[in-house]
Amino acid sequence: MADNTVTLVGNVTRDPELRYTPSGQTVATFGLAVNRRWQNRQTQEWEEQVSFFDVKSWSGLAENVAESIQRGTRVIVTGRLEQRSWETDNGDKRSKVEVVADEIAPSLRWATAQVQKIERSGGAQGGGGSYGNSNSGGGGGASRPAANEPTNYDGEEPF
Repeated sequence: MADNTVTLVGNVTRDPELRYTPSGQTVATFGLAVNRRWQNRQTQEWEEQVSFFDVKSWSGLAENVAESIQRGTRVIVTGRLEQRSWETDNGDKRSKVEVVADEIAPSLRWATAQVQKIERSGGAQGGGGSYGNSNSGGGGGASRPAANEPTNYDGEEPF
């Protein structure tokens, strides 16, 4: 079985945009720039390459992202790559690869952060009532959706 997991460390390039699908699912998107720097062994000059990624998060993670990070914040993102395709109004076919985040955290390499646990109520998530933070122990998790998956996603785009 192939695994599609990616971990990126980079700087947020645009403030998170919080949206809601027509069915009420929360989604946050933002841009991430990942820099790679190395020294050229022949010229002894430093060279740099920058890669840009679109990051998407759902539900409680999306709400926390929108409240916690902003442009310029250095973050660690763990998730999976997902390709989506569409056709423009002119009939041109387009596609892009996005990172669907399971976890997003501030990088503490050059900064400090204070973590505040948020208790959420609601029965849709099952377990102890807080999104992804049930204190009720392990268990099979059959009543909880997969990490950072919308609970009733039906293929709609959040526009």
